[in-house]
Amino acid sequence: MTSIASSSDDEFVGLVQEAIALPDAPQPWLRAAIDLWPAQAPLAAVASSAWRLVQAVLGFDSWAQPALAAGLRSGASDTRHLLFNAQGRDVDLRIARAGGAFVLSGQILGPDETGIVELVNRNDGASDKLPAARMTSLDELGEFRIDGVCSGTYQISLRVGGDHIVLPTIEVGDRNR
Repeated sequence: MTSIASSSDDEFVGLVQEAIALPDAPQPWLRAAIDLWPAQAPLAAVASSAWRLVQAVLGFDSWAQPALAAGLRSGASDTRHLLFNAQGRDVDLRIARAGGAFVLSGQILGPDETGIVELVNRNDGASDKLPAARMTSLDELGEFRIDGVCSGTYQISLRVGGDHIVLPTIEVGDRNR
């Protein structure tokens, strides 16, 4: 028997004609094979239930603001406040120093009441003692907190509702870093 890849056009046509001439499997066999698989939802329903990737956009960064005029209330804060927008949702993120590390805390404001937050370490040549990713759940108010975050570059993503929201890469560290 010749392989399809090495056959000439005439030989290939002959193989196709032989395949067409083969009888179909009996209908009960086809039904039995189809019934082996669980019923599937229509393709449109499956597609709509898949995670939709949403890229969040930075709307506010407290460290990017110009310095305020000197006054009693204008002391610069070490806590960084970021606000992201993502298709009907706002993600309020705060980065604060806590001992020798940082705390990332925030809240997602929008229609969802449950979800998961994932923090992925994007540091090149990262230390083996730094976890590659950390996850936490949103509480009933849509709030989250991740303690013990080292200085570096991170990616935060949230899985809420049917969306997978990805925030731009974030630098965690001191202001003059």
